[in-house]
Amino acid sequence: MALDPPLDLPADAVRAELAPLRNNFSVALYACQNAFAVGAIVRVAHSFLAREIILIGSDAYYEKASMGMEKYETVTRVADEKAFAAYVSGRPIWAFEREPATKSLYSSDPFPPGVVFVFGSERFGLPRELLAMADRVVAIPMYGVNNSFPVAIAAGIAMSEWARRRYAGALI
Repeated sequence: MALDPPLDLPADAVRAELAPLRNNFSVALYACQNAFAVGAIVRVAHSFLAREIILIGSDAYYEKASMGMEKYETVTRVADEKAFAAYVSGRPIWAFEREPATKSLYSSDPFPPGVVFVFGSERFGLPRELLAMADRVVAIPMYGVNNSFPVAIAAGIAMSEWARRRYAGALI
């Protein structure tokens, strides 16, 4: 259930009110190469109250696509795969990549606390270095001839599945 927007509060105050409601997962994007998609993912991550959004690399994102939600989110930027590994050290990493996947999103084990979902560019996916550091490589089932979902859609599906499992049976 969406919260009533506290439009009379400054962004920092809204962030403080949302902090205890945050969910224990993060979303990381590697060299997305689609500034609009990154903005859309920030917006969707806000809707699921993700812990944070981690941008790996220097690609820009289109703030307008986040519909202003970036001001309520923790968007962290790290330089590269090595900096990402150091930043999320100790947290489980689930990489989303169709071809090297070992499990379907829908048949995988429960999401571990603090899980970081990692997504790559729509064109090149994730590099071997990120796949190697992942605790699990997960695929989202597809049924057409297309080889991949748009990254914003894939991230939304993953967050929705996390919420479905977390809030199963709840009327929210």
